[in-house]
Amino acid sequence: MGDFRKSLKIYQNKPGKMKKVLKHNTRKERTTGYGKVRCIRCGNMGRSLIRKYDLNICRRCFREVAKEMGWKKLE
Repeated sequence: MGDFRKSLKIYQNKPGKMKKVLKHNTRKERTTGYGKVRCIRCGNMGRSLIRKYDLNICRRCFREVAKEMGWKKLE
């Protein structure tokens, strides 16, 4: 997908066409799937996200802050 914002200058005086361009070129709001939830620390989307207990934190960030949060490593 190209950068559509460059062409918006052409449509500044044409609100109807501008609305149509924005409708068809902006990103869709996600309702399900990988793109819905992000890590609250680093913003990583999708894989390796710990969502249990509503943590919403990726595994890399979890390893850094687990002791501060009160988690213990079992051996």
